[in-house]
Amino acid sequence: MGLPTESTAAPPGAYSPGRGRPSAAPAPDDPGSLKVVPARHYARWTATVAVAVLVAQFVHGMATNPVWEWAVFGDYVLSETIVQAVWVTLQLTAYATVLGFLLGTVLAFMRLSRSPLLQTVAWTYIWIFRSIPMIVQLVFWFNLSALYKELGVGVPFGPVFWSVDSNSLIGTIGAAVIGLTLHQAAYAAEIVRGGVVSVDPGQLEAAAALGIPRLRQIRRIVLPQAMRAILPTAGNEIIGLLKGTSVVYVMSIGELFYQVQVIYGRNGRVIPLLLVATAWYVVLTSLLSAAQYYVERHYARGADRTPPPPRSSAPAA
Repeated sequence: MGLPTESTAAPPGAYSPGRGRPSAAPAPDDPGSLKVVPARHYARWTATVAVAVLVAQFVHGMATNPVWEWAVFGDYVLSETIVQAVWVTLQLTAYATVLGFLLGTVLAFMRLSRSPLLQTVAWTYIWIFRSIPMIVQLVFWFNLSALYKELGVGVPFGPVFWSVDSNSLIGTIGAAVIGLTLHQAAYAAEIVRGGVVSVDPGQLEAAAALGIPRLRQIRRIVLPQAMRAILPTAGNEIIGLLKGTSVVYVMSIGELFYQVQVIYGRNGRVIPLLLVATAWYVVLTSLLSAAQYYVERHYARGADRTPPPPRSSAPAA
């Protein structure tokens, strides 16, 4: 019978043959004994200073460089000719947006239909008008009278009951609106189709089970939910269309960019006149962006993706 031996426990951190490495020291109970080291964002501060210097140099150059000719800019930015040109630009944008999205919505539902003929026609339209540059389409519609001297209504492949000269029916503005609308409709169709596809099919199944008519399902259930996915891309497309209206200068329409070209062609002040056009485009796109924000916020009510309120209207902390 052996003698009893005193049990000894190894202190924390001591080497134990059975355990290998020393055990970790326990964390102190007092958090105040911990050494707090503030985060040092050296790269962030360096980038901030570099960007601030570049912005200051750019603003200083615009203010002091005489080539900008701010006096000429002030003389023309609110002139009657430029304001009228801005109005023409807004008209072209409004007509092409409304008509383009109406036609695009029809094409989108044609692609979503179960009819192979409707699907094929819609897909062919979208393929053709997305493949041809806008400027080519505008020139084509501008020269439509070279292909068809008259446009009429009558029996297909039969007699014509009423006809009119193409030039008198489709003027320069009309050709521009038709070209912009047909081009915009091809892109609007895919935007609307993407929004409709994003809606949960179970919504339609539940509506059909309740006996809701198909048209009412689309109008009251599908489109309100699809607008959440449609609006961001649609707003971006409308802003692009606003700037894309400058392409109609090839048709000698007095929109903003064309009038700016005419003016600096007479007086040779290219830089300040281009700055006039730039300023107006920035103002118009900013207004459209603000309108897009509030429309998105309206349709996003009750959803997790509701945009936050503007910074100026946020409640104080």
